[in-house]
Amino acid sequence: MRTFALAPGVLERVADAVSPQGVLAAARLPVAPLEAVRPGTVLVLCDLRDPGNVGTLIRTADATGAAGVVLCGPGVDPTNPKALRASAGSVFHVPVVVAGLDEALSDLRAKGARVLASVARGGQDPCASDLAGPCALLIGNEATGLAEDVVARCDAALTIPMAGRAESLNAAMAGAMLAYEAMVQRRHGGGPRTF
Repeated sequence: MRTFALAPGVLERVADAVSPQGVLAAARLPVAPLEAVRPGTVLVLCDLRDPGNVGTLIRTADATGAAGVVLCGPGVDPTNPKALRASAGSVFHVPVVVAGLDEALSDLRAKGARVLASVARGGQDPCASDLAGPCALLIGNEATGLAEDVVARCDAALTIPMAGRAESLNAAMAGAMLAYEAMVQRRHGGGPRTF
């Protein structure tokens, strides 16, 4: 590894952050193949466009013990600098895969995963759904959600109940809540929770 000391002002010109941390690195980050994702909870991000959401969901996958993150569609590159910063290093701990949706769903189903769509309305309550076993949690585009044909290909749809007047949740927040519910169910022996 080579290191360089920079003259004052150079870091600010080459870094994309408004307030860089004082250290800048260039590294090649490997993107994992689908085979690297073991059976378990997998976040499948379909055409997400906000790198902050992608990085947050990679970090969430790490925090909740998910088996991996799969990015599908023409969304954010997982090596985007903002996505890397938002992952807070979790990109090094969780397999992150870029794959076509058909390929990803076929691979995950072959590993025993149920494919579950997150939808703003009309789905099952995640707490009343079995998320303890292997499952692929599909999170859709921030503006349009999951396409209807994608939802139709899923085994079930999940909707996070909301008490207020908000139309929907941010993609990263919805994915985090679903991943957390899956972790809680795994820790408590599996299956839907009753209150």
